[in-house]
Amino acid sequence: MTYKAESAGRQVVRVDPRYTSQCCSTCHHIVKKTLAERIHRCKQCGTTLDRDVNAAINILARAKRQVS
Repeated sequence: MTYKAESAGRQVVRVDPRYTSQCCSTCHHIVKKTLAERIHRCKQCGTTLDRDVNAAINILARAKRQVS
């Protein structure tokens, strides 16, 4: 489905999604959680986010590192 992004003048960057919901997007500490846990709470730095938002931030950061 990259054609949609390309037709909009955008770029698709594939990233490895492993551990993106467990890795704290602020301090990179691994916070183990079950699939039922929907909130990311890092005891290391105090970051509290929705689990999917945390993963999205990590995925975006990985994509930016690949493009750079």
